[in-house]
Amino acid sequence: MARYAVNDAAVTHARRLIDGRQYVLDSDWAEVQPRAEAENAYLERHSWDDYAAWHLGLTEGTNEHTKARYAFVYGDLRRVHRSGLIACVYRASEWRHKAVELAAHDLLQRLDEVARTD
Repeated sequence: MARYAVNDAAVTHARRLIDGRQYVLDSDWAEVQPRAEAENAYLERHSWDDYAAWHLGLTEGTNEHTKARYAFVYGDLRRVHRSGLIACVYRASEWRHKAVELAAHDLLQRLDEVARTD
């Protein structure tokens, strides 16, 4: 089973987006999560660091600047999706990636707190 480290840069990016009200509260994650084509198009216009910022997990033992390096996407490459954070919490919990689970959970709590004031 793959092992993941928390991507601190992604956590920081997600917090910035949440604090800037760049989020979607109600969405069907199965419909809005980025597909391979969208990711490829994003990478044509952005750096690998920008791409990495959308993934809460870094796959241990993989090469930098490959899609395999990045896991647990939480947004649509423009905004944070609450459903994306829930998916990250669920998947990380299911496969016992506790650090990623807790990072996603903390972001979900932050999002709910910020959204409460809207």
